[in-house]
Formats: sequence, structure tokens, C-alpha cells
Amino acid sequence: MMRRSLSLSLLMVVLATPAVAQRKPPALNRFNEAEIRRDLFALAGDAMRGREAGTLDELRASIWVADRAREAGLLPAGDDGSYFQWWPMRRLRTSQASTVSVDGQPLALWRDVVVTAPVMATITDVPLVFVGEGKEADLAGRDIHGAAVVAVLSAPANPPAANMSLRGYRAATSAVRQRSQFLLQRGASVVVLVSDSAADAEFERSGTIMSRGRYNIDTTGADVIPRQAPVLWVRRAMLDRLRGGTARLSATLVPESFVYPSVNVVAKAPGTDPTLRNEYVLFSGHQDHDGVRFPIVTPAGMANGGQPDSIWNGADDNASVAVGMLAIARAWTAHPGKRSALFVWHGAEERGLLGSRWYASHPTVPRASIVAVLNADMIGRNSPDSAALLGSQPPHRNSSALVQMALDANAGLTRFVVDSSWDRPSHPEGWYFRSDHLPYARAGIPALMFTTLLHPDYHTPFDNPDRIDVHKLTRMAEWMYATGWLVSETKARPAVDAGFRLER
Repeated sequence: MMRRSLSLSLLMVVLATPAVAQRKPPALNRFNEAEIRRDLFALAGDAMRGREAGTLDELRASIWVADRAREAGLLPAGDDGSYFQWWPMRRLRTSQASTVSVDGQPLALWRDVVVTAPVMATITDVPLVFVGEGKEADLAGRDIHGAAVVAVLSAPANPPAANMSLRGYRAATSAVRQRSQFLLQRGASVVVLVSDSAADAEFERSGTIMSRGRYNIDTTGADVIPRQAPVLWVRRAMLDRLRGGTARLSATLVPESFVYPSVNVVAKAPGTDPTLRNEYVLFSGHQDHDGVRFPIVTPAGMANGGQPDSIWNGADDNASVAVGMLAIARAWTAHPGKRSALFVWHGAEERGLLGSRWYASHPTVPRASIVAVLNADMIGRNSPDSAALLGSQPPHRNSSALVQMALDANAGLTRFVVDSSWDRPSHPEGWYFRSDHLPYARAGIPALMFTTLLHPDYHTPFDNPDRIDVHKLTRMAEWMYATGWLVSETKARPAVDAGFRLER
């Protein structure tokens, strides 16, 4: 009787164990931390110069990724039998030939004055009207229609949450946007904004970003120059010169628009099942980052502490995922699944998810053959036992079946404590909408995002490879691999939830 009870108890334990615990993927031994570390330090090292989209540095990194994918045994799945899918990126920026002067004294573009958006304008010796902070009370009884006005920035309405990433930059640019829109709506022909102390601290970062202009996928093949009044932003040190009531402004603002290539790296590992091999599990990540920008002194305690660093290496964002995908590729080619695996390293994610938007619209395999997208962004930092899965709860969840596979894979293998707070629509970061799974979800494909979340080095030159927890990165890659393996081996493809509607 005791033996029968024990057997029944063991059976109940087995039945209660997640399926993945009994179906662990077969090539976990191919995950090698030394290989991952080697790849990480190569891709996120200074030689890659931060991999900025639309530069030779991005192309150099993409070629490196393609070479490593080939070495891992993946087959080309891009255009014309190659590992590459090229697509046109339109850039609109303010030309360096533009000039701005006050009382005949030139201001250095992007150092003394920022042109907040590309615009065509010629301003010849116009008087500047000082309007305080440019708020409703400051304009009482004043007509600024057609005037070139100067206003001092102040804190924006509805400022970013206290713990939000890049809070100072977001607050400064929000203040610029709100104040300029308010003044333009009341008829100002030119707006000059002077930093308050908070905005002044973000002037260099903001100028560096705004100098790059605007990026998008080129769909028209034609220049589109916006028609709008110019908005200039100057440092706090200019205040005394501009509020005396006698300053005069001259400027020649010249926008330039051009197209150059960006690229997705696309590779595959064919499946083993005669029927299912025509369907794909898509592993997704981006390889670009911020490039070479303005120098910031490295904090004490870091490598080269006290030295200025101008290369924004993006080790976590997103070299961590790019090399994690290479590790998954080595495992998958060692023991292929029933379904085929498709690997897409997207370009220009930092420019607005451009590479994933292009691939979701122009896939190199039939779109209907993509059964799931497993995307990741930043998987190598923070507490060693925690991670997040975005797209795992409503309203972001578009496939309960895919979510369950990911949770089962975690329960049976990596056992991270899953932080669900970042997947809630109330979270101030809105991070579900900021990575490469989004275009696929919008296209009706089951999609998830794996991440270990943001940290203080996010979008700074301090996101370096020596700060990555390679062991955690490896485990995150294993979690993605185990999830993809379940998708590959399960006969029924994960379904999109009935009534799913992507809303922000």
C-alpha cells in the first residue's frame, strides 16, 4: 500500500512538472560563456565606434555579424542569396552650412545654438522681443504675431516621472517643444529659447541628437522639407544679451535631405520536419547603437576612470542580444529543430525601429510562415536572478500560447524571477513600444520581448562590455533558445489571441 501511494505521488509530481522540464532543448552544451564574452568585447569594443545607424561603423558591425553567423553554420537568408537585406534610410538634417548670429556675432552651430528641427529660413537683422518665460501671463495684452520672440525655458507641464530613463533630457526637450508650440500658435514668426539651469545641463546631449536630424524609411524617393517657423535654442549664458530689448537676429538655415543604406543581417537554420521546416521561429535583435558623440568623463571605479569617453559602445544595448543570438545559432545548427529558425539582426533600431519595420513589411520568407518572433533588447545587466518578458500580459499580450511557452521554458530551465511591472500600460517608460518586436506584433505575428531592463548606463558612453554580467547574458540566451525550441517542436503553431488589438 505504501509502495502504491509513493508511485502515485511520483506520478502526480511528473504530471505537475512543466512540459519544458522534460523536453529541455538538446544543445544547451553549445552555450559557452568564453565564446560569448569574446564576441561581446569584439562587437561592443571601441573599434566598432558605437555602430551608429547610417554610418560605415554600422556596416562594419553588420559584416562582422554576418561573418559570425556564417561561422555558426547559419545559411544566408537575405537578398540575392546573401546575408544582407538592404533598405533605404531617408535623413533630413540642418546643414552645417547654416549660420546664426546675434548683433553680427556668429554663434557656433550645435555648441552655442541648436536648431531644433530642420527648416528652410532666411532671417535678416530682425529685432528680438523678450517675453519672459513666454507663458500666458507674460503675453497678457501683447501681440507677438509676426515677431521674433525670446523666452526663457522653465519646467514642462507633466514632467517625466522621477525614475524615468534619461529624465533630464526628456524634460528639457519637452520644455522646448511645449514652449515653442505655445508661442508659434500665438503667431510668433521665430522663437529663440534660452535654457534655464536644468535645460542647460542637457544642452550638449540635446544638440548632439538634434544635429543628426530626423530618420525614416524612404518610401517616396523625394525630399520632403517641412514648412514651419524656425525654433532656436541657446545656452543660459546668452540670457543677458537677449533680454535687453536691443538684440537683433540673423540666420540662414538650410536643410538637407538624402538617402543612404542601412541593413538587416538575415540568416537561417533549416528545420528537420518535412512539413514544419517551411515555418520559422524568428529570433530578433538589433546591432546598432549611438556611435561617437560628445565626451563624458568616466566615473571613478570604472575602467579608465577620470578619462573622457566619446564612444557610446552599447554593450548591453544591444550587443548583448546580438552575441546572444550567435550563441543560439551555434546551438540550433548543432541540433536543428523541426521548424526552421530565422535570425534577423535589425539595423537602425535606435532611429525608430526602422530595420524591423522594413523586415516586417518586406520579409525574405513568406510572412505567413513566421510563427513567432522572439525579440530581445538588453539582456546583460541588473540583478542576476531577475528578468522581464514584455508582451506577456494584456493589453500587450498577443498570444497566450507563446507566453505560456516562454514561461514554461523559464520554469524548467533558467528560473528567473519575472518582473511584470514594465509590461503594464501604466509604466512610465512605455518600453513595450520601443523595441523590434513591435512591427511584428502590429503585423499580427505572435511576438515577445526578453529583457533584463534599463540601468543608469543606458544611452551613455559607460555601457561598456566590462560591465556586462556574461553569465546572466548566457542564461537569457538559453531562455530564448528554450522558448524557441518549444515553438519549433510543438505541432500547433502559437495562435494570436482572439480580439487582440494593439493600443498604447
